[in-house]
Amino acid sequence: MFANFVESLDEKKYDQFQSIENLSTRLQEGLREYNDTNAVMDLVLFEDAMKHVCKISRIISNDGGHALLVGVGGSGKQSLSRLSSFISQYSTMGIMISSTYGLNDLKLDQQKMYNKAGIKDEGIMFLFTEGQITNERFLVSINDLLSSGEIADLFPAEDIDQIVNSVRSAVKSEGLIDSKDNCVKFFYDRVRKNLHMSICFSPVGDSFRNRSKKFPALVNNTVIDWFHPWPYEALLSVAARFLEEVEMPTDEVRASICQFMPYSFVTVGEQSDLIKAEERRYIYTTPKSFLELVKLFKAMLSTKKTYLDDEKTKYEIGVGKLEQTEIMVAQLEADLKI
Repeated sequence: MFANFVESLDEKKYDQFQSIENLSTRLQEGLREYNDTNAVMDLVLFEDAMKHVCKISRIISNDGGHALLVGVGGSGKQSLSRLSSFISQYSTMGIMISSTYGLNDLKLDQQKMYNKAGIKDEGIMFLFTEGQITNERFLVSINDLLSSGEIADLFPAEDIDQIVNSVRSAVKSEGLIDSKDNCVKFFYDRVRKNLHMSICFSPVGDSFRNRSKKFPALVNNTVIDWFHPWPYEALLSVAARFLEEVEMPTDEVRASICQFMPYSFVTVGEQSDLIKAEERRYIYTTPKSFLELVKLFKAMLSTKKTYLDDEKTKYEIGVGKLEQTEIMVAQLEADLKI
């Protein structure tokens, strides 16, 4: 695997990792640093996940590099994008969808990103998911951003003048004439260099195909990274990671439960293929449903354990009462004899 963080996370040097262990050590270090400064991501970095981080960071390290991540829900597209952005020393920005969020709100969010990327010269990753498309017209400005970087009617005239004044000194330092056209071009060139998109789509249904036809820049101006189903080893390592803190009677029991998790998941997938062949019905088993399976097992184990502990306590109290009663009855018998 090739990446630009082989030497260290701070020193950007594009090279090849000598082993998967070296890559794992570097990414675990990056994940620890991310969790120290952001909301904690409880990620299991198995081999496939590490390869995706390398791919995404390679894509967004290029000028005008945008990533299109295609995979079913819960396969880790957003989490790995955030980690890749952090390793590339970019700020991750997104949009917060609400019932009132509309085109004007999207325009304001994009203005903030453009100002950071073009005026402040900061690296930005715009994380965008299909769940945030509450209005198909959102994709018009996204299409413009991907294709040329210039979104029609994004800035009013007074904001353009402010931008020109803000970048004028930087334009002069590049040895260019600080005309309005040069300043605007310089601003958009910076935006293309600094602003990168990570677009997370699911291939399920017709929406991805239809959007790709209507907005060709989604495919033509991005590098696609396909998130395939997790392999058995990945499922096993995820199950082992999430069950390691759960109290078990023996290590053998823990190992057998960890092995059952991916076995059951794969078996359901095989049965889904049979149903698809015979009944023409699609049933999706996604990585998210696997994580839900592990979560459900932990919740049920905790509930049952609490219930059995309570029952055991009641039983022990009952046995204690019987023993006390037996002693009292024996004493009464002895008294009666006297």
